[in-house]
Amino acid sequence: MKLDYKKTFLIGFGFLATSIAWAVYNNYVPIILEGYLSSTLFIGVIMTIDNIFGVVFQPIFGSISDRSKSPRGRRMPFVMLGIPICAVLLVLIPFTPTLLTTMVVVIIFNFVMSTWRAPVVALMPDLTPSPLRSKANGVINLMGGLGTLIIFVLGGMLYNAGGMSLPFIFTAIIMIAALIILRLTVKEPPLEQRSAVEKEDKMSFRQLPKEQRSAIMKSLMAILLAILFWFIAYSAVETFFSLFATNTLVNANGEALSAGDSSIMLGAFSLMYMVFAIPAGILGTKFGRKRTIMAALIGVIILFVIMYFTTSVPMFWVLLILAGICWSTVATNSYPMVVDMGTEKTTGLYTGFYYIASFSASVISPILFGAIRDTVNSYQVLFLYSAVAFAIAFVLMLFVKRGEAKPVAQGEK
Repeated sequence: MKLDYKKTFLIGFGFLATSIAWAVYNNYVPIILEGYLSSTLFIGVIMTIDNIFGVVFQPIFGSISDRSKSPRGRRMPFVMLGIPICAVLLVLIPFTPTLLTTMVVVIIFNFVMSTWRAPVVALMPDLTPSPLRSKANGVINLMGGLGTLIIFVLGGMLYNAGGMSLPFIFTAIIMIAALIILRLTVKEPPLEQRSAVEKEDKMSFRQLPKEQRSAIMKSLMAILLAILFWFIAYSAVETFFSLFATNTLVNANGEALSAGDSSIMLGAFSLMYMVFAIPAGILGTKFGRKRTIMAALIGVIILFVIMYFTTSVPMFWVLLILAGICWSTVATNSYPMVVDMGTEKTTGLYTGFYYIASFSASVISPILFGAIRDTVNSYQVLFLYSAVAFAIAFVLMLFVKRGEAKPVAQGEK
């Protein structure tokens, strides 16, 4: 029962492909749209299409992949078809000549992305025993963070060197390379083995007492609501931190922080999320996923409350680094809890449920906090808002009674 880190890193190239695609999309598409639209509201509406499609289509295609009988595997057919199409569409985006053509490409891109994200993420629990999934998800999150970091650094350098098209072309190349690595190194179980496991899982779940099945569904709803609220907290900070920093914080010379300075500060939060992902999985494995998540939630609530009363830039650096560690711990251990409430036959579907919760938060939170900020006329309330959302998530976690690692049958690898 030791995690095969090499195999898990290879599986992580799938999540790297999704992360790098979304990073270049979210970073540069608003700039392209600004060339056609003067309304920030309209740009914001267009940029929520990916979240809306994620909520609607990801659980559908996750469930379809659960039922797939392809000899190539349940997940890989979706990945092998989806990544090349999305890579081509990304290359087309910066070359579209009108708003109409841009919108057509963007909408198709968002739809195709939603067809393979749940299947590619479900590869990890498919190929990893339940007790090792927190550690494995730490590796997967590290690979996703690496993809985002690549775009922030190399993508920005390419943009400065050659214009808008280069980051998109570079991203498409990385996506195809990630697909080749996946195709050559990651092998799903044979169809006969998958069918036998699914049949056994289906029968065992049906044979559970009604009260036990009800308890599992209550725990599932509780953790999905908890995920919704802690992503509501995270999404607000991710969206509005630059505005908070430039309007509230001042440097040693008494000058307002620049947008670049605020981006670097938030980058420290993201970097710690990536760096601590593997240790977070180890903690969840050793102390239990629920206990580890709740300890991290207490930590991030305390840190965000302190941020609400802080305007010191050096203090904010320290607090953001610690908050990044706590957030990594929460995010790394939550996905394995969701999929382990189901069976091998429902991994893709439950992966879709996870993304319903997280993507819904990305739709709700920017609008909700925007309305609150307009009412109180202060960005300082940002961290109080997020602390409250994290606190609600903590309360919801008290009702989660399932999702810890399942025992592994003797002889299973």
